[in-house]
Amino acid sequence: MKAIDLTIPLGIGTPAWPTYVPLQVEYFKRLAPNGANGQIVKHSNHVGTHLDGEIHFYTPGKDMAELQLDYLFNDAAIVDLSDIAGDYDVYTSKMVEDRVEVKEGDILIIHTGYHHYGWDQSTADEVRYMIKHPGPDREFAEWAKKKKLKWIGVDCGSADHPMNTKIRDWMPKEARHCDAHMKEKYGKGLDEIFAEDKYQLMHLEMFNHGIIHAECMGGDIDLLLNSRCQVGCFPWKFVDGESSIARIVAFVEDDRYEKLMATKAKCELTKFGDIDGSKNAWLHEEAKKK
Repeated sequence: MKAIDLTIPLGIGTPAWPTYVPLQVEYFKRLAPNGANGQIVKHSNHVGTHLDGEIHFYTPGKDMAELQLDYLFNDAAIVDLSDIAGDYDVYTSKMVEDRVEVKEGDILIIHTGYHHYGWDQSTADEVRYMIKHPGPDREFAEWAKKKKLKWIGVDCGSADHPMNTKIRDWMPKEARHCDAHMKEKYGKGLDEIFAEDKYQLMHLEMFNHGIIHAECMGGDIDLLLNSRCQVGCFPWKFVDGESSIARIVAFVEDDRYEKLMATKAKCELTKFGDIDGSKNAWLHEEAKKK
């Protein structure tokens, strides 16, 4: 088995979720005169690729240290919705199942394509990445519970629709744009689609069922669209941790890995060595054929 990284680079330029503390780094010692470099870091748990834990929203839930490896590492389906769910759109379970087999007890990774607007990409757009990405309604959440999914991963700022979070109040201009878009596309306005009783439902209605999620995934996810593999999420064994920065990795058989690396060799890469998603749109066309 070989590993493929699904994690975005983490640095002081990586945006945290809006209003959360970003990564801050300072040296407290240097090679001269101390003989070693040493750093102090400060950050929220919601910067870069990270796993939201149950107690982030559910008081009697598990902390990060209680999550077992057979929960964090398991069979997974990775689906590409980038061509059918755009700015402010709502995605559904049917969209997922039309493109990839999802089995009971799976990990589900959703490629919205919005990691192409992440800070590490050539088409970086922080507002679009955090504020305009698509998200699900309650139908999707109920389906996920029926499927007994282990956890869900997304390649954007939140597993919830951004306008079903506090962002809706913080960015009223964008909320108006979303409302107009929804009325035109769905025949219903934002207040009707995401009424108060649905507020942040992917957090509030899922964590109490043991279905948490990872956010801000990326790396070489474009290689694995509409396919199955094994995926592992490796957060800190963090006692009382409500969430954690994490490394998320896909694992594939050696022969498949060689083919995927041959595909990557044809791609334009970011300065961090990951696939630059926006410059390799042909990968998404290939994914549609699977």
